[in-house]
Amino acid sequence: MSVEAREIVVTGAAGFVGARCVQALNSRGVAAISVDHPDRFDTRPEHAGIDFGTRVAMDEINAWLGTNGARVRAVVHMGACTDTRETDRAYLGAVNVKASQDLWRRTTELGVPLIYASSAATYGDGALGYDDDEAVLPKLKPLNAYGDSKQEFDIWALAEERAGRHPAAWAGLKFFNVYGFGERHKGPMSSVVIQAFDQIRATGRVRLFKSHHPDFADGHQARDFVFVDDVVDVLTSLVDRPTPRGIFNLGSGTARTFLDLARATFAAMGKPEQIDFIDTPPDLRKTYQYFTEAPMARLRAAGYARNPTSLEAGVARYVSDLSR
Repeated sequence: MSVEAREIVVTGAAGFVGARCVQALNSRGVAAISVDHPDRFDTRPEHAGIDFGTRVAMDEINAWLGTNGARVRAVVHMGACTDTRETDRAYLGAVNVKASQDLWRRTTELGVPLIYASSAATYGDGALGYDDDEAVLPKLKPLNAYGDSKQEFDIWALAEERAGRHPAAWAGLKFFNVYGFGERHKGPMSSVVIQAFDQIRATGRVRLFKSHHPDFADGHQARDFVFVDDVVDVLTSLVDRPTPRGIFNLGSGTARTFLDLARATFAAMGKPEQIDFIDTPPDLRKTYQYFTEAPMARLRAAGYARNPTSLEAGVARYVSDLSR
């Protein structure tokens, strides 16, 4: 079997980014091995039309690869607990750390590339900036248990590489704020775009958190919002042309305010702006990030040159998908 004819393993394939990645592989005629909890594939409307190919339960993928590894061209590991409110460190350690370590070891054994999702949550409050310099990585202090779990695996991966135990090619991607079609199942963890869309459709108004930081006016809290199609394009590019190694930021490269995002949603829906500011829940204030922005120079230097989708264009496409 030629390398090009082999299948791509996508973990978290029934999730947000994972499902869109499988869909992109479908459009290119590439077969997927879709890994997730079996009951999630056929229960989400946003999966309509996606061919998930061979389906494997998340807790069986390591053994499956041990038997079927010759079928595999690369592993795209999106499977994880992404709930930033999760406080069960044992659970996060099992799902976000140990499962990733198992896949790292298996892809090392098979000699196939591993592409995995890290997170901008590893940067914590941004005191050390958002540069994806690996020398700084061990000094970062995430603000929650989820960020800690992603940081733990990043540090472990670098240690394994130094010890000479690593896949033939590997890339960890620090996702910033991903938005786009297919995230409704995430509920309160879904992007502000879909939450704003639902609020505008129901009431004509949007609620945004007030600022509780003297340096930021209400609505001027800023994030690096990155359109899911851009994320998937990076993933498929890394499958086609694996980078030798590294941990890279994956965002748009430009921070935008929540006001920008809300206004783009109103404009895409053809509605007048009506914005209310509400208190940020007290339990979120200590771990709230007021600004994130992804320097993208290292990923571009690794060979990815496509310009990102603008916030306005991405929101317009997303709103069009939601309105169908």
